[in-house]
Amino acid sequence: MSETICWVPFDVLEQFMVDVFKALHVPAEDAAICANVLITADKRGIDSHGVNRLKPIYYDRILAGIQFPDTEIEVLRNGPTTAVWDGNHGMGHAISRKAMQAAIDKAKAYGMGMVAVRNSTHYGIAGYYALMAIENGMIGITGTNARPSVAPTFGVENMLGTNPLTIGFPTDEEFPFVLDCATSITQRGKIEIYERIGKDTPPGCVIGENGQALTDTDQILEGLSNGKAAFTALGGIGEETAGYKGYGYSTIVEILSAALQCGSFLKMLSGFEDGEKVPYKLGHFFMAIDTEAFLGLDEFKKTAGTILRELRNSRRMPGEERIYTAGEKEYVAWQERQGKGVPVNQSVQQELVQMRDELQLTQYEFPFETH
Repeated sequence: MSETICWVPFDVLEQFMVDVFKALHVPAEDAAICANVLITADKRGIDSHGVNRLKPIYYDRILAGIQFPDTEIEVLRNGPTTAVWDGNHGMGHAISRKAMQAAIDKAKAYGMGMVAVRNSTHYGIAGYYALMAIENGMIGITGTNARPSVAPTFGVENMLGTNPLTIGFPTDEEFPFVLDCATSITQRGKIEIYERIGKDTPPGCVIGENGQALTDTDQILEGLSNGKAAFTALGGIGEETAGYKGYGYSTIVEILSAALQCGSFLKMLSGFEDGEKVPYKLGHFFMAIDTEAFLGLDEFKKTAGTILRELRNSRRMPGEERIYTAGEKEYVAWQERQGKGVPVNQSVQQELVQMRDELQLTQYEFPFETH
């Protein structure tokens, strides 16, 4: 494994992830969902949430007994347009795909649908669930809380999660509008990538316990674990660059991920109780809005597409070649990657080999092993 980066075909990695999940006793249907969410992140260029996360997030947590491979969903309340589910610490991807599908089905019948979930686990890229709604001609909205890692404005303690608020719209273009991002400037997945490539974290993204900006990536990862570092909300440190805006949006996601479903929140999501590892007890929400319940899908797509085109065609800064709209870079990434696969760095290569060998998936030989 002498090369730093090796491109591995999508189908090989997706099937490998299916087999890893199945070997960990995830049922076949759920294993396929989990692998599909992860490979979709890689296809869209979101490397922080793809195969990079397979071992440290899902494999290790299942083996540690803090995430359950067999997902038992309990329906706590079900109405025409709403529902509340308990995921019982199962596979977050499977729980979430089924919850968004339920929201879509309700929206088809009544124009709008929403499902709130408690006691779930990490659900991958939020944009996956917005794309599900888009594929059905609908607006998709989702969010999730997460283990505490973000400080409130004027604070230094990690209280909130990175809490993405994700919205997707169908358009008349080749790609939809999908805003899929955390309400913090950055998130742990990107910090982990910086560590793997030996890069400092940009200033302003992380605050130390004395209020100073931190850039040493190893120090940041240690500090996030022991409470001596916290991410900053969108806008940055303090109010001068409007950090209170990201803080406010993050709080909205926290409330919608906990209050509707009587779920856990803030420090309750740390993953520890009395010094012992426990499930993370995450909450999610999923909303689908049927455009046909308004003035129709075609008119919606036309107007949305026109808005996006006018934004991209507006005057550019000197030296800049183009203006993007949300979802466009992910589409470009797919265009560039579809014939190449996933760029797998040396650290992840080692993780893939380790999982293969531990699970005795002897049918796999990766390209980086033959170079």
